[in-house]
Amino acid sequence: MEPHGPGSVLFGCELSASTKSYTFQVDEEDDSDHILALSLVCLTDGAKDECNVVEVVGRNHENQEIAVPVANLKLSCQPLLSLDNFKLQPPVTFRLAAGSGPVHLAGWHRIMHREDASLEEDDDLSEEEEEEEQQLAPIMPAKK
Repeated sequence: MEPHGPGSVLFGCELSASTKSYTFQVDEEDDSDHILALSLVCLTDGAKDECNVVEVVGRNHENQEIAVPVANLKLSCQPLLSLDNFKLQPPVTFRLAAGSGPVHLAGWHRIMHREDASLEEDDDLSEEEEEEEQQLAPIMPAKK
């Protein structure tokens, strides 16, 4: 779905020994849907050759905090990782669980205005959306 209005804005943050975490959040009063799409996690200038583990901290369906590692970077073997626009819904916290960084996270903050989306008709899909819908296989019940 192509965002409307301001659309996508570049996102970036840096985690290091002095700034171990960063929380991305939006104004709850905002009448838009927000998605953070992470595209790249990389070590930046000054990083040591050590394991740098980046976690995403969020909440599960029972509203309990969960932390999931998304990258383990090391200067000598894997200094960067492409996350292929890994989509997250704010609020979300990024945490440097191991290592001293600096680790840079980059991506896109997509803003979709609800009032614009409600005006669209379901049969008024773009070609790209129609292709996406056709590629989704139906979910079949598990065989017992």
